[in-house]
Amino acid sequence: MTLIDQFTQDVGSALPEKYKQMTKEEMETRVREIKEQLGEKLFIPGHHYQKDEVIQFADVSGDSLQLAQLCAANDQAEHIVFCGVHFMAETADILTTDNQAVYLPDMRAGCSMADMADIDQTERAWKHLMKEFGDTIIPLTYVNSTAAIKAFVGRHGGATVTSSNAHEMVKWALTQKERILFLPDQHLGRNTAADLGIPLDEMAVWDPINDRFEYDGDLQNVRVILWKGHCSVHENFTVQNVENVRKMYPEMKIIVHPECPHEVVKLADEDGSTRKIIETIERAPAGSEWAIGTEMNLVQRLINTHPDKKIVSLNPFMCPCATMNRIDLPHLLWSLESIVEGTPQNQIVVDKQTAKEAIDALDRMLARA
Repeated sequence: MTLIDQFTQDVGSALPEKYKQMTKEEMETRVREIKEQLGEKLFIPGHHYQKDEVIQFADVSGDSLQLAQLCAANDQAEHIVFCGVHFMAETADILTTDNQAVYLPDMRAGCSMADMADIDQTERAWKHLMKEFGDTIIPLTYVNSTAAIKAFVGRHGGATVTSSNAHEMVKWALTQKERILFLPDQHLGRNTAADLGIPLDEMAVWDPINDRFEYDGDLQNVRVILWKGHCSVHENFTVQNVENVRKMYPEMKIIVHPECPHEVVKLADEDGSTRKIIETIERAPAGSEWAIGTEMNLVQRLINTHPDKKIVSLNPFMCPCATMNRIDLPHLLWSLESIVEGTPQNQIVVDKQTAKEAIDALDRMLARA
């Protein structure tokens, strides 16, 4: 079942009116009661980008794959209420057992980047690429992708990557085939390949809407094929943002996520995964100054937890991730109460074949990075 199918199926399952009438204090009290009632049978993972009103109830916080792995390791939990977005809950369902159920508090919590590569587009693109290049391509997909795309990559001998291990996985892939297809985030693919010394003129962008390359040279020189997708948050950090920070705060260091455009990453002092950003700020000396190019909920949390440092968002007009913010306190409580009442809402179920092939892609990554 696709995300659109699931969303359509659940349109009638809108948030009940009673949760809109409850006070914040009433909802928080009820969440605590249910957590105590269910005990170890309940597990709530929360992504770093979640709102504070949600993350306060998370049993663990982290990045998407890390959270899915923690779900798999927690064999006591029968009910996993995943406070993140759809592809993350899919990965948790893939890695957990049949005795565990994974729920997403709001089915509208999707990921624009993941949705930029659907399976029909990808299958169609693969036919074009095979015709152009023959059997010289291995696919890689960022873990920020749908289960169907992970399965596609697994089926074709490829692997998943994270922002932490992308360098290792791209190096590995290029020992397997002459070229890679990098899904679905062109920026992470471009930044990683450039770090490894691959010239930009050996990278071509595949436009899945128009089924064509965006490239001016000889296609036979291409080593990296970048899917034309991006993160709607990190895409909004610009060279102008960097120049403004340099002018206003000459001593301030800039650290950005590698989902940012290549021009921004080149100008930053450091770049790295969400975990690296968090750890860098934690280790930084008191009095140091940082501009951070990533999602605003996380930046604000770092500002609040490190008052001894001057921290700003690289883009002062940046908004939190809109889809991640679909998960709020009312939806979390509704999800928990529906479990207690025996009428759970928004269960995420990945079919067995898709899960098997997606695990192949995940396992190839975990064996090497």
